[in-house]
Amino acid sequence: MGDNIDLCKVDEVLQRFAKEEASLIPVLQEVQGLFGYLPEETIVRISRGLNVALSRIYGVVTFYSQFYLNPRGLHTVRVCRGTACHVRGGKHVLRAVEQALELNEGETTPDFKFTFETVACLGACALAPVLLVDKTYYGKLTPARVEQVLRQY
Repeated sequence: MGDNIDLCKVDEVLQRFAKEEASLIPVLQEVQGLFGYLPEETIVRISRGLNVALSRIYGVVTFYSQFYLNPRGLHTVRVCRGTACHVRGGKHVLRAVEQALELNEGETTPDFKFTFETVACLGACALAPVLLVDKTYYGKLTPARVEQVLRQY
């Protein structure tokens, strides 16, 4: 893992912030932006740079769903589990995504092309059932249409 992690980039981020715990979340966000996730080496460097215990950092990282400890896919596919989507066939969309990507929720394809997640609500209930790929919404989906959408990526 450590071969492709440039810790100098982490040091550059740390130099722009106060060396205190209040800087932790913005530092984590920037470092994750650099690598796509938070490799263990970066967390250790952040701990030393901000003088914050590793246990505290891992507590923050595991509490907030915006942070990732493992590499993620180039594209994030999110399926809505909200009531409107559920009532309009969301579970069939969910199964279609699982089959098309050969993934379960929370997994990433071996080629790191896709990461698959479910969310409580995507806020597009009028388009239910809904799928979000990166920042693009796809609504009124059927299992067949799910495959068409994913093929675009």
